[in-house]
Amino acid sequence: MSETHLEWPFFETRHRELASSLDAWARAHADKLERPEANVDVATRDLAGLLGQAGWLRHLATSDWGGPGRTIDVRSLCLIRERLSWYSGIADCVLAIQGLGSVPITLFGSRTLQQAFLPGVFAGTHYGSFCLSEEVAGSDVSSLATTARADGNEYILDGAKTWISHAPVATHHIVFARTGPDAGAKGLSAFVVDAATPGVRISESLDIIAPHSIGSVVFEDCRIPAHCLLGQVGEGFKIAMSTLDIFRSTVGAAALGLARRALAETVTRVGAREVFGRKLAAFQATQMRVADMAVDVDTAALLVYRAAWTKDCTERRISRESAMAKMHATEAAQRVIDSAVQLFGGLGVTVGSVVERLYREIRPLRIYEGTTEIQKIIIATQLLGKT
Repeated sequence: MSETHLEWPFFETRHRELASSLDAWARAHADKLERPEANVDVATRDLAGLLGQAGWLRHLATSDWGGPGRTIDVRSLCLIRERLSWYSGIADCVLAIQGLGSVPITLFGSRTLQQAFLPGVFAGTHYGSFCLSEEVAGSDVSSLATTARADGNEYILDGAKTWISHAPVATHHIVFARTGPDAGAKGLSAFVVDAATPGVRISESLDIIAPHSIGSVVFEDCRIPAHCLLGQVGEGFKIAMSTLDIFRSTVGAAALGLARRALAETVTRVGAREVFGRKLAAFQATQMRVADMAVDVDTAALLVYRAAWTKDCTERRISRESAMAKMHATEAAQRVIDSAVQLFGGLGVTVGSVVERLYREIRPLRIYEGTTEIQKIIIATQLLGKT
C-alpha cells in the first residue's frame, strides 16, 4: 500500500494506523495467507480462525454490534480487503462472506440474534453465508422464488439457493425468501437460519476458476422460529440492498488489491528480465503499458475510497458511487492483470505463478454482487431516473 495512497484526505489517523498494523500482520503471516488451495473448505476455516484471532473480523460490526441507525466503517473494510487480496483471494473471500453473513444481523437483527450468532463470526469459529442468488434469479433480486410461509410462531422455508459462498462450511445462513403475495421486491423478507436446522442441506459444492468454498443450499419444509426474522416482514429487499451498499465498495477494494499486486510484480519483472540485450523496462512499449496500469490502479482507488468515504461520512445512500467503484475497479483490475500476464510471457500463464493466480481471481469479481452490466444500469438509472 503506497504512502501516497494513505495520505489521501479520505482517511483519518485511525485508518492509517489500521493500514500500518494490517500490513505488518499480513507480512508476518504471509506463509499462512498464501497457502495452497488443495482443500478450500479447510483453508476457509483455518483463515477465518486466523483473521478472528487477529481481530480483523471485528471490523465487520459497530462497537456495540449495531442495530437500526448504526453504521459500519466501510473505509476500514476496504483497507482490510485491499491488503488481504494482495496475498490471498481465499482470505479476502473469508472476510467478505463473514461480513455478508453478519451485517444483516448487526443492522437488523434483535439483540437475541446478535448474541447468538455474532460472537462466533467475529472469533472466526462460526461461518455465515448470504443466500440471495438462485438459479434463475441472480442480480434480479425481485425474481426470487424461495418462499417462507408463516405457520403459527414459525416460518416454513422452501426453495433452493446457488452460487452461495461458504455454503459447504456455513454454520448459519442469511436467507432471503418470499413471504407475501406481492410481486417483485415488496414480498421479500430476510431470516437467519441455523445450518443444523432440519430441512437444510447442501445439495452440491461448486468448482470455480478462483477456488473458494461455494455451493448450493436447499430448504425443504424447513421450520424456523418466527424470531429468526430480520427486521420486519417485507423488508428483505431493503436488507439486501443495505448490505450490498456496504460491500459493493469493498469488492472494488479487493480488485484494487489484486491490481496493486499485479503492478508491483510487473515492475519487478520488467526491471529484471532482459530481452535482446536490454531490460524489458527499457522498451517504450513496456513503459506505455506500465503507465496505463498505474493510471488504472489510481483511478480505481479514487473511486473506491470516494464511495467508502461517502458512505461513512454522509447520511445518504451511495448506490451510484458504490456501483461506479465496483464496476471500474474490477474492470480496471482485469486490464492491469492482463497486462501483467502479457509482460510476464510464458511465466504469466504458468500455473502456480502469482500473476496466473491473480488472473483467475479477478474474473469472478466482475460478476458477483452485481455484474458490470448491472452496475451500469444502476448508474444510468441514478442519473436518468426510472423509465
